[in-house]
Amino acid sequence: MTSEEICLPGMSSCAGQYVATVSRVRHLARDTWAVRVECPQLAETIVPGQFFMIRPLTGSDPLLGRPFAFYDVCCNDAGRPVAVEFGFVRVGKMTTLMSHWREGEQVSLWGPLGNGFPVPACEHLICVAGGIGQTPFLGVAKEVLGLAEYGNPPRQPATRPSKVTLCYGVRSQPWLAGLDDFKLPGLELQIATDDGSFGHHGYVTSLLRNQLQQNRQGVHVYCCGPEPMMKATAEICAAEDVPCWLSLETPMACGFGACFSCVTRVRVAADEWDYRRTCVEGPVFRADQLVLSDH
Repeated sequence: MTSEEICLPGMSSCAGQYVATVSRVRHLARDTWAVRVECPQLAETIVPGQFFMIRPLTGSDPLLGRPFAFYDVCCNDAGRPVAVEFGFVRVGKMTTLMSHWREGEQVSLWGPLGNGFPVPACEHLICVAGGIGQTPFLGVAKEVLGLAEYGNPPRQPATRPSKVTLCYGVRSQPWLAGLDDFKLPGLELQIATDDGSFGHHGYVTSLLRNQLQQNRQGVHVYCCGPEPMMKATAEICAAEDVPCWLSLETPMACGFGACFSCVTRVRVAADEWDYRRTCVEGPVFRADQLVLSDH
């Protein structure tokens, strides 16, 4: 049941606060899980690249929710969206707690939050993912390939790219998460591992360079993952004059712009920049808008 609705300037949709029930927990890779929560109101409205905040329903440790991009929307037998699934890597107290969630457990969540990836208007869409950054691209690929619809009303691409590629990189083979989920008709999947244990031996940005060397005309790039990888992707795309969008993984406390803890630097003029809230104006930004750190 909705307990509150938040609508703020810059947000692509109004966010609701809900009590949801965990219906599935599955192990994807080393220290990596996917959790499905039953929440029709969220499932009907969220679009690829948006996120939601989630925390345990009771207790005060942890006190704050954590942001997660949705992995996919799950439908009932009638085709109605009824649940969302999201992925995470166990790194701290909250994610360790989440890895032990079980079917029937109730949680508190609020969303959809932020602005997702735009509907692509290009001939070839390349998604570049590092680590758990592959999470938003299952929905992106399904929508672009015409395998699923998202949003209310559903987003409808004017034209669909003739080619969709996911370049996915991790440190080592045991960290590859959800490969079977990405076996979609029409999706080209390319893998890179830092240690060469699976696929290309090297960084995922090498796969992007190879793609753009073959053809950069009509290409758009979507990217999500560690900040150094996203900065490298943005630089490659800028050098090749290829439009690029980044989904920032900035830590945040509230998710709806009140605390200003997730600000990032955005260009407002040729030699000027100002802060923008990742949770409201983002998390997806055009790469050429951002002033990216060297760290």
